[in-house]
Amino acid sequence: MLMKNKLISDLERVLTPKNVLSEIEERYAYSQDAANSPDIKNIADAVVFAETIEEVQQVVKIAAKHKIPVICRGAGTNVVGACSVEHGGIVLNFSKMNRILEINRQNMTARVQPGVIVGELQKQVEKLGLYYPPDPSNLAVSTIGGSIAQSSGGARTFKYGSTKDYVIDMKVVTADGEILQTGANTIKNATGYNLGSLFIGSEGTLGIVVEAVVKLIPKPEAHQVLMAYFDRIEDAVEAVDEIIERKVLPTTIDFMDKNAIQTVEKFFPSGLLSNKECALVIEVDGFENSLKHQSEIILSILNAANASAIQCSANEDEYNKIWTARRSSMGACAKLKPNVTTDDVIVPRENLAKLVLGIRAICEKYKLDVCMVGHVGDGSVHPQIPIDYRDEDEYKRLKTAKSEMYQLTAELGGILSGEHGIGALKRDYIHMVVNPAALEYMRLIKKTFDPDNILNPYKIF
Repeated sequence: MLMKNKLISDLERVLTPKNVLSEIEERYAYSQDAANSPDIKNIADAVVFAETIEEVQQVVKIAAKHKIPVICRGAGTNVVGACSVEHGGIVLNFSKMNRILEINRQNMTARVQPGVIVGELQKQVEKLGLYYPPDPSNLAVSTIGGSIAQSSGGARTFKYGSTKDYVIDMKVVTADGEILQTGANTIKNATGYNLGSLFIGSEGTLGIVVEAVVKLIPKPEAHQVLMAYFDRIEDAVEAVDEIIERKVLPTTIDFMDKNAIQTVEKFFPSGLLSNKECALVIEVDGFENSLKHQSEIILSILNAANASAIQCSANEDEYNKIWTARRSSMGACAKLKPNVTTDDVIVPRENLAKLVLGIRAICEKYKLDVCMVGHVGDGSVHPQIPIDYRDEDEYKRLKTAKSEMYQLTAELGGILSGEHGIGALKRDYIHMVVNPAALEYMRLIKKTFDPDNILNPYKIF
């Protein structure tokens, strides 16, 4: 208790007291994320809100002094336990470092603090005719810092790439409280090692991102979305292959299976066709006069691939309605049972149908409901499984099913995460897809940057 009181007094000395939370209820609330773990075994010793880079440095130095962990937190929306608290420590919340510091139209860059909401950044740059493509499905609350930590992707990854392709510079607070700058305010940089690639996707285990410069591109003039329904999953995958072979490059090629369609339509009626086996959500963008040409090619491919019905947006309201339905799958699934888990597995596109059908078979084997959505353009699938954690047998079946899903993914040449990260929930399985030598080098990198293991310890591996 004496040590804890000293920790709180040290934190209140460098931060304002209102930015230090120490009551048990407050600490409990910030000790879990959207991973939906069935219980919380440990909670934070303190929760703090930093408002400046200097305050972050001071918090890290205090953590180093007390030899306790620092767990960074944005919106807490990650689903792999990446910012859960397993060994006590300080939860460092960035909700008060949420300013867009600069939007540079000439350089086509934005300089932002880690607490900036991705969707808000998109809105602000689009007012200037610019575009920030990365779009995690929870972009209305997802933060830049969190998306950097998890290397977030989203539906537009197929055409535009993910978060890692847009971060060109970062200021990072290291484990000893110093500032490390990873790049420069230039689009190209071949000057030394690419340190930025180490921190993007490192889940806060190597350093704490306190500022980032992201590149922007010109905003597309127009967009349109098509929703194509199929009676066979294999036909949908073949349609995707044909679209790509015809050298059409849609913004997105997303997927919903029958259960996802029916669940969304039940809880958020959107005019979806619930009797179909699956659907593709395909968006095209670019110059206004190019949309018709792109859409015509895609429509011809879809019809040849036995699409049983096709819906096309004719205006912005219809465009938003289709995308709202697609983005509602997780929320709709959560209405089926008290808890819902979602996953993120990705395989080479040639094995996508095998993955989807295999996951469905595994869930049937263990008597689990599953709604599947994903970004089929890049082979990514998100199985969403509603369960009741109070049912111990159901939870055991879920754990066994997840293990078999990961084994199937590995057998199909895939990896365990394309955009969600590993966190605490998948670390026991990372050896399935990462070879021992690579894992050992990851541990060496962690030891080099964080010798006392205080930065989000024991996540990833």
